[in-house]
Amino acid sequence: MFWKRKAKYPTTQITDTNFNEIVGTSKIPVLLDFYADWCGPCKVIGPIIDELAEEYEGRALVAKINTEANPGLSQYFKIKSIPTLMMIDNGQLKERFNGLIPKPNLQEILDEYIQASKNRIDEEE
Repeated sequence: MFWKRKAKYPTTQITDTNFNEIVGTSKIPVLLDFYADWCGPCKVIGPIIDELAEEYEGRALVAKINTEANPGLSQYFKIKSIPTLMMIDNGQLKERFNGLIPKPNLQEILDEYIQASKNRIDEEE
């Protein structure tokens, strides 16, 4: 019981004001986690999102959006239940998931979009 707890990775927080600046201009795939502090399932998936944000840094943007603090984004994306996860690639909403998604499945989804993004960049060059 004398292990050192790993410092929490500072996962990007998206807000109503910085969404276009961060997500809208992203050249890499974006996974967004819409959550609330009081939500039980959100507390389960939150650490997984933090791990993915660290593991995929530079290859994909994994970020969180607090639905209570950012009602504009919640309304725009018509968030009716949380957690809601969204994949945005090349500025377009590609996929939307509600509820808990296992980490291996999220890794598979991210890997597919990262590969597609690399292929698209290679074709443009």
